Amino acid sequence: MSGYFARRLLLLIPTFIGITFLVFAVTRFVPGGPIDQMIMATQAAAAEAGGAAGGGLDGGSSVDIPDAVLDELNKQFGFDKPFYLAYVYWLGDVLTGDLGKSYKYNEPVLGIIVSRFPISIYFGLIGFTLAYLVCVPLGIAKAVKHGSTFDFVSSAIVFVGYSVPGWALGMVLLVFFGGGSFLDLVPLGGFRSDDWDDYSLIGKVFDQLHHTILPVISYSVASFATLTVLMKNSLMENLGQDYVRTAFAKGLSERRVILVHTLRNSLIPICTGLGHALGLVMAGSYLIEFVFNIDGVGYLGYTSIIDRDYAVVMGILVINTLLILLGNILSDVLYVLVDPRIRFS
Repeated sequence: MSGYFARRLLLLIPTFIGITFLVFAVTRFVPGGPIDQMIMATQAAAAEAGGAAGGGLDGGSSVDIPDAVLDELNKQFGFDKPFYLAYVYWLGDVLTGDLGKSYKYNEPVLGIIVSRFPISIYFGLIGFTLAYLVCVPLGIAKAVKHGSTFDFVSSAIVFVGYSVPGWALGMVLLVFFGGGSFLDLVPLGGFRSDDWDDYSLIGKVFDQLHHTILPVISYSVASFATLTVLMKNSLMENLGQDYVRTAFAKGLSERRVILVHTLRNSLIPICTGLGHALGLVMAGSYLIEFVFNIDGVGYLGYTSIIDRDYAVVMGILVINTLLILLGNILSDVLYVLVDPRIRFS
């Protein structure tokens, strides 16, 4: 089994290279890169200055960038080399822990991403925990009452929620419950209020909760259907096993049979999903954080794509890819731990 996990770890290398190389190549061929963004910003500033000085609407719109400056910018961003050679240099820097420097923020990419980790971890952990706390009991109840009205109604609600994108649900929730609506129960967005530091302890708690409720619902809605159905089907499969019929034949109550004999085995598929908890660091959805104006990793990735800040885009991709790949291996490890019958070869 150790050989299996050794091969899985070695497989991380070509997988990581394949993912990052593909995205890196895309950033080199799509139009509107960081240099184009700088040129457009310079021309816009010159046009505005020309208009303010009475030069007309297009008085400063034709700004020529010296070739020496363009060559220096191309060298700075690695555009003076073939994209495959530039990728090799970029990968070498990544192996030393250098993710590059953001042209928008003019700061190291790693520091920018790390500064937003706490927000993504906060929403990720709450959404992950809430999903398990709700879906496991709901899946058990649906399995026990399979075919009942409760099962049918709850399935309809769960799958309707699953079919609605989290960001779209977030917009609807803001319309009905956000500030300025006829209910006006929660803020329109943000992680905390601007004057949060001036609140008392109780005030800080309530303010944080007000800013948490709607984003967490939007984060978690998609996972409810998957976890609920997985829990229900797993429990129903175990309820049909011979050892369960034997337990009933001995006169054990249904409650004891379910909670003591079948629940542990039914939780095996659910527990293995805990390996993906590593992905909680990057759990922030780009569009959900954009809708709620939450300055987390997801919102950073969204704005970086819009602004063509490719150093930040690649930095987020590196961390996200590593966490997902390591989370998949951890899931296999947990599968072996919770089910000793499993042996990887």
